[in-house]
Amino acid sequence: MKCPNCGAEMQEGHLYCEHCGEDIHIVPDFEPELERNIEQSLGQLIEEVTPTASEKGMISPENRKRLVGFCAILIVVVGLVAGVVMGIHYFSPEYQIKSARQATIKGNYEKAVRHYTRAMELDHFSVDLKFELAEVYFLRNDKTEYEYWLSDIVNDPSTDAEQMESAYGKLIAVYRARGEYQAINNMLLKCPSDAIKTAYHGYLAEAPQFSVASGEYKEVQALKLTVTGKGTIYYTTNGNVPDETCDYYTAPILLENGDYQINAIFVNENGVRSEMSTARYRIDVEELEAPEINIEGGEYNSPLYITVMNDPENVYYTTDGSTPTMDSMVYTDPIPMPLGVTGFKFARLETGRTSMVVERTYTFVLDTDITAEMAVDKVREYSLETGKILDNSGHFDEMKACYQYQFLWVVNINDINDFYVVAEVLVDAEGIAAKTGNYFAINAYTGNFYKLLVEDGKFTLVEV
Repeated sequence: MKCPNCGAEMQEGHLYCEHCGEDIHIVPDFEPELERNIEQSLGQLIEEVTPTASEKGMISPENRKRLVGFCAILIVVVGLVAGVVMGIHYFSPEYQIKSARQATIKGNYEKAVRHYTRAMELDHFSVDLKFELAEVYFLRNDKTEYEYWLSDIVNDPSTDAEQMESAYGKLIAVYRARGEYQAINNMLLKCPSDAIKTAYHGYLAEAPQFSVASGEYKEVQALKLTVTGKGTIYYTTNGNVPDETCDYYTAPILLENGDYQINAIFVNENGVRSEMSTARYRIDVEELEAPEINIEGGEYNSPLYITVMNDPENVYYTTDGSTPTMDSMVYTDPIPMPLGVTGFKFARLETGRTSMVVERTYTFVLDTDITAEMAVDKVREYSLETGKILDNSGHFDEMKACYQYQFLWVVNINDINDFYVVAEVLVDAEGIAAKTGNYFAINAYTGNFYKLLVEDGKFTLVEV
């Protein structure tokens, strides 16, 4: 048995609804308008058949008995007709809906509730009627019943997408007005519609998703954490439960050799926390082969080339004492040994993987009185003499651009001798420098000056 007021299930024999507290009427309420119509009809009929004072003396006792019997029969007939009409109305969903809407317009919300409840009983609790009943409860400021019927709509399998979106929107508005963001989140997590979740993603706090499944891996993994909505992901890598004091996610987490338990939560912009996501990883990466360098560290007095003997791919090096990274200089060709004391560090690097770092320190000194600075000065003097530059700063016109000369290295050219190699560099007005492709070679022992042609790694000396 269902309550005619709110539709809740009732135990048999109860005379009131435990859900809404409404008394149960075994006989439906008599319509006031119908009652008035019957009273008026009966009154009019009685007036017509009741004799006036002047006529009373003319009616015989026998006729008077017949008149009274006729009136009694007429009253019964009218009552039966009224009952039939009431019965028809009671079982007519159209009449109940019309009466409910009229009562709502007049502000008689209690009556409207009764009619809507009966209408839904007759119309199998249609979703549209549930909406109208919910609005009646809203108008009478009964928020509990208002939320109850909206929740019923959300859980009704016959609710279509448009109705579902409307019901969620109304419920979210109620919870938002009360600041109950956790209730909004809980409701949206159960929502079967991705479109609704997307529309209200700002209220969601779904657990973070991991881009890499739990397991064992032979390669370094870049773990991405993703969520829907705005907020912050907090995580730990040692199995501890994360909170707002832990590391927050900004970029993929690099999982290198070792064991990890990643725990993560999401806190949305309304402060609602998600459930915790967990994944476990074992990373066992084979170490990269270290570069093999052809020359051991030591003191040298003749130019040599430093070469990677094994696979040269992905080899990086530094000369400032720092550990090589992918932002360091890339090894591509043999490197002329620099003058003076230079410490090299070589390493093979791939994403998330690194080899052992190989270190070499070289001391390279030429047995000559001619220095690299003197070689650069000689090239500058040549450019002044030929009119290519106008001053020692390398300016060649009234603009700020200039030519500068840069010592590169010492090399043995074609087994002739050792030469200082100097490159010409153009520095534009904005200070951007670029090699022009002009090179010069100065004999490290005699000072003889040459232009140097470089093509396919081969050197050609041209006298000037």
